[in-house]
Amino acid sequence: MSQELYFQQLNRDLKKQGTGLPQLIIDRQCLQQNIQYIQLQFRQAVHLQPRLVVKSLACLELLQLLSEQLSTQRFMVFHLPQLIPLLENFSEADVLFGKPMPVHAVQHFYQHYSQWENARIQWLVDTPARLHQYLEVAQQYAAQLQINIEIDVGLHRGGIRTEQQMAEMIDIVQAHPQHLKFSGLMGYDAHVTKLPSIIKKAQVAYEESQQIYAGFIDYLQRTYPALWHDQLCLNGGGSPSFSFHVKHSVCNDLSFGSMLVKPGDFDNDFLRPLQTAMWIATPVIKELPLTRLPGMPLLEKIPQKSKALFIYGGYWMADYVYPQGSHPHMLYGRSSNQELVNVPRHAQTGVDDYVFLRPTQSEAVIPQFAVLWLYKDRQFEAWQTFRE
Repeated sequence: MSQELYFQQLNRDLKKQGTGLPQLIIDRQCLQQNIQYIQLQFRQAVHLQPRLVVKSLACLELLQLLSEQLSTQRFMVFHLPQLIPLLENFSEADVLFGKPMPVHAVQHFYQHYSQWENARIQWLVDTPARLHQYLEVAQQYAAQLQINIEIDVGLHRGGIRTEQQMAEMIDIVQAHPQHLKFSGLMGYDAHVTKLPSIIKKAQVAYEESQQIYAGFIDYLQRTYPALWHDQLCLNGGGSPSFSFHVKHSVCNDLSFGSMLVKPGDFDNDFLRPLQTAMWIATPVIKELPLTRLPGMPLLEKIPQKSKALFIYGGYWMADYVYPQGSHPHMLYGRSSNQELVNVPRHAQTGVDDYVFLRPTQSEAVIPQFAVLWLYKDRQFEAWQTFRE
């Protein structure tokens, strides 16, 4: 089915069953195609375990579906309130924080959720100073924190960069076995596919990041052999570098999330086999034959190729995709209440029809909607999102 026919059908179905409000939609068929592609990649990369990035898939039902089909209860969490639903709904949840939590957030967790103090949670630590903070929390609540050390593999967004820094942190962990336990390493390499090729080709950037990672692994094995075991979590990846890791990786744990719904920021050659599975649909509330700009009546006399639609909402991190050729007006300005959208004059879209947008990312867009609508067999099923 062509994109035009697809959106025409989706528009008809929404007018029959929709809420009359802006809606975030997951296309079940496209999502399933993406899942099948990922399943195949992991069958070929048996040394890797999949880890779902919760911020990019912030919906419990979506995570449950993916967990079942990808046979994983490993999650990466970036926002503390999203941790509790995972612990409540996944009995074997293995959680790795994707960024260091402020010490007060760690204190809040152990103060208010003491029933989960023995859950499998790896707290990411980037500096000796933060590790000392976490140690004080562990001592305060008589807990043992699993510590995963962030390493800088080329993104330069923090993390240790030298063996000396690693030794300092490992020594702190070993000196306090009752309260700290080393659980592994995390090295995020999103820069691999985002660097302009004129600066560095993606393959070269990936190989360099892997060499850095391998160097830290080698140092650990040589210097702290008693700490080394097969169950350490050696996490890497992210959706941008997924295709590199499944071919060859020194890691054993691979994080990804956004690529499953493929928002616009993930359009690149390395993720080409994946389908866009997420759309924003919003109804048209007003239709004008042309764009009228306040204080500029003379412009109305200039022939215009577009008509003006005012939609319900707007200004999302998303690009207009249907009607084809839709776009905001550069002079009228953006609005998150009633955005002006220019569409070709011949477009059949009018009042009460839907305009469709493709999110540029999922992590910022999903929490803006209370409900994620699963679109399957021309029916809609409501899934609650993580709003907090």
